[in-house]
Amino acid sequence: MKDRILAVDIFRGATIILMILVNTPGTWSAVYAPFLHAKWHGYTPTDLVFPFFLFIVGTSIVFAYQNKIANNKTYKKIAIRALKLVGLGLFLGAFTLSFPFFKDFVDIRFPGVLQRIGIVFFFTSVLFLNFKWKTLIGIAAFLLIGYWLLMTVIPVEGVASTLDRAPNNLANWLDVKVFGSHNYKADYDPEGLLSTIPSIVSSLLGIFTGLILTSKQQKKATILMGIGGSLLIIGHLWNIFFPINKALWTSSFVLVTAGWANLILALIYYLTDIKKIKFGSIFRYAGANAIVVYFLSSFISKIMGLIKVGETSLHGWLFNTVYVQDFLALKTSSLLYGLSVVTFYCLLAYVLYKKKIFIKV
Repeated sequence: MKDRILAVDIFRGATIILMILVNTPGTWSAVYAPFLHAKWHGYTPTDLVFPFFLFIVGTSIVFAYQNKIANNKTYKKIAIRALKLVGLGLFLGAFTLSFPFFKDFVDIRFPGVLQRIGIVFFFTSVLFLNFKWKTLIGIAAFLLIGYWLLMTVIPVEGVASTLDRAPNNLANWLDVKVFGSHNYKADYDPEGLLSTIPSIVSSLLGIFTGLILTSKQQKKATILMGIGGSLLIIGHLWNIFFPINKALWTSSFVLVTAGWANLILALIYYLTDIKKIKFGSIFRYAGANAIVVYFLSSFISKIMGLIKVGETSLHGWLFNTVYVQDFLALKTSSLLYGLSVVTFYCLLAYVLYKKKIFIKV
């Protein structure tokens, strides 16, 4: 169990580090392509990061709740944790340096990364506690196929639905109707309401991986490799009819990202559990306090963007003063800034781990 959890911790930590890296470039005007999201359809390495985390949420649920009883006490703990995550996300969206330290209500974004993690954690945990794995497979298939039909069959105000970024895109239309000005963009939110449905499946697929890791199956790495490859193939075939799209969290996107997650986790498991190769300690440190490290990185980054230094922010001043150099390409300077931020949080995670400080959210 120790080695299996180690593999999961390493994967979780690496995911958090990548989340911080892609979220904190020196300047958004100069970023290497792999560190940007796809403009709409398709995916880049950056588009894998968030679904990887939801996947590992599902895997971790198996370790945490496999021997728990589905009763009011357990549900209460799950609900409290989910509400904490949602609350932290809303706080990040509402915080400002101007008294009373919250934006005007009309400007607060309601959806968000932590909000989605909280919601997905809640529903995935409840499903796991109440259904066997065969039923969960059926639920996952029902949600993915149902979402596909919702997005492609149902017209929007009498107009045929589209998967493009347009007013007659059902997910985008619903976000505008429900959240109004509280979206990330005026016309949609990448963590919107309808797209949360398939994101639950990203976590359910992580549950199946967790069940394999905790089972008595032989050749677990091989099994995970086979599952990962199969999901990749099915996802890319589905892409023909339902394009891979992170903003819409399409069903093909769910399968492709879970495929990559299984392949990568299988490799880590093979190296750490089977070959007993010691590596990735820094990822393990970050994985042990994943939510706290992510929240602090987002919060501090926001503060640095709000503090004014002359004509720019503290973030802009630091980047332009220290990282922008004549002998460096601007994209390289931007990447170095992000790597410096990552290094800081890796050191913080290391200190917390060594002091045995594990903050549960």
